[in-house]
Amino acid sequence: MNLPKFLLGDNTDYLDAIFVIHTEFPRFVINLVDDEIEWFEDLEGDEAELSEMVSGLIEEASAFYDREMERYERE
Repeated sequence: MNLPKFLLGDNTDYLDAIFVIHTEFPRFVINLVDDEIEWFEDLEGDEAELSEMVSGLIEEASAFYDREMERYERE
């Protein structure tokens, strides 16, 4: 099965949360409300490179969410 790079997640126990799941390495779930991230892999390497990668992934997750919401609003 081919999974999309990002998925939206929902859980009624967390009504104010906006979860985006990143399905590729490094896999994680981010709550866009507070940018809290739960990693499924251990990240190792240069701290500056990791920081840059994480920043880029957060931006991609936010852009994915914005795009999805625009599509929902159009329907």
